[in-house]
Amino acid sequence: MPPVRSTTPGGRFRPVRVDVRLLGLGGVLALLCLIGFITRPDTFLTQENISTMLRLAAAIGVVSVGMTFVIIAGGIDLSVGSMVALASVWMTTLATQAYGPFVMVLCAMLVGLGCGLVNGFLISYGKVVPFIMTLAMMASARGLAERLSGRRTQVVTETGFTDFFRGSFLGIPVLVIILAVVFVVGWIVLNRTTFGRRTFAIGGNSEAARLSGINVKLHTAIVYGISGLCCGIAAMIVVARTTTGASTNGLLYELDAIAAVVIGGTLLAGGRGSLVGTLIGVLIFTVLNSIFTQNNLDTDIQNIAKGAIIVGAVLLQHTTLRRRRGKPSAPAETGNQPTQPTGSQS
Repeated sequence: MPPVRSTTPGGRFRPVRVDVRLLGLGGVLALLCLIGFITRPDTFLTQENISTMLRLAAAIGVVSVGMTFVIIAGGIDLSVGSMVALASVWMTTLATQAYGPFVMVLCAMLVGLGCGLVNGFLISYGKVVPFIMTLAMMASARGLAERLSGRRTQVVTETGFTDFFRGSFLGIPVLVIILAVVFVVGWIVLNRTTFGRRTFAIGGNSEAARLSGINVKLHTAIVYGISGLCCGIAAMIVVARTTTGASTNGLLYELDAIAAVVIGGTLLAGGRGSLVGTLIGVLIFTVLNSIFTQNNLDTDIQNIAKGAIIVGAVLLQHTTLRRRRGKPSAPAETGNQPTQPTGSQS
């Protein structure tokens, strides 16, 4: 697609980059909405169903924001679902609820942040492979959640918490507003700050980033801390939506988050990614699940379709990378500017 031209104050024309990939993802989302409307014209595009889909997308959307940071930085986090479970259990214990809704929210965020930082520091300074470290956290956090809850579901008795988070503001559900705030803050940090540029640089070439003066170890630890913080916020959303805290919360969230990030165009190898693409990926899977549910299709069919989409997205990434490497003039392959992010920051 030829670049669109815009004029600068000096009268010169400059090209405006159009991300064809994001346009394609938007087209897929629109196509799925059309399919949903055709199959269930009476219920799919109603205000109630749209509100339900957005509420369901809120928790996994927040988790996916943190996962995007981790994958762009060249890592992986398999423990996000377990961290959501642990935070949801800890914030709904009788002792925590006795102090009110503010302490419940603070507890969830601190538990998620703490688990994320444990992952990050052991990966960075303990030199544990991210796959192994987060796999260990996945088992440990889920086990601790079972221990704290006694494998029982804990019901939220603090009405102030449920009344606020299950409510709406200007007709928009509070849970959806939380997702929007997390996304906007994440986008600004990733695309408009030095921290974001360093995240891309570390994912593109960590050794070159280190030689350019970036504290790669500390930065990586903070990135995993961001992922954990997002899990704490997601736990708060799950508890608000279900009014319960349980060790079974967050099951397969790691699969859903990685799927949304990959579908959104973030490279699993790191160094390239887009939060906008991640958000569209979350919405694609949410709409797809709604279509399957409203048409009474089994969950196993949903999982098969989800797996096929993930494989297709990864194959498309590899194909795109091979084509770019075949172009000798591609700036991403020169390696002359290691501190500059090699990925799209749309």
